[in-house]
Amino acid sequence: MSQTLSPALSIAKADFADPADAAAIVAMLDIYARDPMGGGEPLSDDVRQRLVPALSQVPGAFVVLARIDGEAVGIANCFTGFSTFAARPLVNIHDMAVAPAHRGKGIARALFAAIEAEARMLGACKITLEVLSGNERAKALYASLGYGDYQLDPEAGHALFWQKRLS
Repeated sequence: MSQTLSPALSIAKADFADPADAAAIVAMLDIYARDPMGGGEPLSDDVRQRLVPALSQVPGAFVVLARIDGEAVGIANCFTGFSTFAARPLVNIHDMAVAPAHRGKGIARALFAAIEAEARMLGACKITLEVLSGNERAKALYASLGYGDYQLDPEAGHALFWQKRLS
């Protein structure tokens, strides 16, 4: 999956073995981590060193990078999972970020289009993601692309994403 959307913007799956792609993954994830919606803290040196080698060892992991004139400006870290109810793969977007100076230019939409193309190629039944309840800009974008919370039975309510941190 690689496409050029204009002379300046290109979207492509990252090659974990490519040093330029590896550096772009770390740089973009660090930009996201520093953003209030990413926690507001830079990546630790340890994570910066381990990130790409660890990602490369995760079956079904893929990263989509957006570049303008070769500079990384957007990232989507994705993982292939499995839907037991559909007995088919699914794709989870774990991280989605666009560099602040490049927001509002359609880069996230281009990343989503590439992810959807990859998901269809994999035969996935759905794409999932998490979003903070206060991230109104992201929620508006995701809703405009057809994303929304899900429920199996309206009486049971909608699904929540919970976590338990392990040390």
